[in-house]
Amino acid sequence: MKVYEVTLEAEERQRLHEMLAAGKSAARKLAHAHILLKADAAEGGPAWPDARIAEAFGVSVATVERVRRRFVEQGLDAALDRKRRGRPAREPKLDGRAEATLVALACSAPPDGRKRWTMQLLADRLVELRIVDAISDETVRVALKKTKIKPWLTERWCIPPEANAEFVAAMEDVLDVYRRPYDERRPLVCLDEASKQLVGEAAAPIPAAPGRPERVDYEYVRNGTTSLFMVAEPLLGWRAVKVTGRRTAKDFAEVVRWLVEDVHEEAEKVVLVMDNLNTHKLASLYEAFPPERARRIVRKLEVHHTPKHGSWLNVAEIELSVLSRQCLDRRIETREELERQVAAWEEARNEQGVGVRWRFTTADARMKLRRLYPTL
Repeated sequence: MKVYEVTLEAEERQRLHEMLAAGKSAARKLAHAHILLKADAAEGGPAWPDARIAEAFGVSVATVERVRRRFVEQGLDAALDRKRRGRPAREPKLDGRAEATLVALACSAPPDGRKRWTMQLLADRLVELRIVDAISDETVRVALKKTKIKPWLTERWCIPPEANAEFVAAMEDVLDVYRRPYDERRPLVCLDEASKQLVGEAAAPIPAAPGRPERVDYEYVRNGTTSLFMVAEPLLGWRAVKVTGRRTAKDFAEVVRWLVEDVHEEAEKVVLVMDNLNTHKLASLYEAFPPERARRIVRKLEVHHTPKHGSWLNVAEIELSVLSRQCLDRRIETREELERQVAAWEEARNEQGVGVRWRFTTADARMKLRRLYPTL
């Protein structure tokens, strides 16, 4: 006769059957439910021997014995759940002072000869400073995770100068332009440009296959560079990309002429937002066209320049960023292929009508960017 005999009540048996039918519990818990049902020695129960239960459900005989014992001594819930063994509490490796030192180190310049701090470098430095006797890189990683510090990560950002009247004047001018409602007689157009190097493959890539990513040879062939002029109308959700072979004043002038004479021929004024690139000047029109035509184009322009180190204020730069991530972040060999890929991206994005809702206002700037204002 078994020392710990399982005899299930009707309610307990029903609960186990419902649990198995639902199948939503942990695998271990379901296995224990099977064990209890097959070990049930109540009237009409199967009362299987331990060896048969173990063989049927792929567990050891010792496991079956433990489940029966916990059921008899502690009840159904204890038999279904894994026994939790208490662990003695351990002193944290890093106290408050040590964590503060670690954070200060992670935010400081790395040692000579290293580009950035690594977890192991930080662990070694804590030992050198006698903050701790020994510590693993994993403990350092967990400690830094709490403070959301990532020594290996660097973000590139346009950092504006502090207390700079020229910056805030240009910023508020552009922000006021973005608050204007749409007017077909004075369409808002944002313009920016970027370069793209044409790169060919030195060896044919190996396509991806199950269990293997695409393989691309690290060698490549340079085929020159091109310029991409991004024209975006944020209120209409429309953009156009012009690919040119060079980045000159005449190339810029031709894009502006196309905007004024072809795209918005009927408009009274074209409100043009752009950055301070050396070619983004009205003088470029006079380098490309006779003075009469250049002046006619200038009269139809209302130009607003974003501040230096404030290119994030240009919606066209946002569109260029999207274009780069979605389309250009790969090797493209020829200008013809680049034009084809860019045209496909442009068509799809225009069909979706992706617009921009500019929410950052002058009031926001005066509150959130107080340090940029000389008098605030």
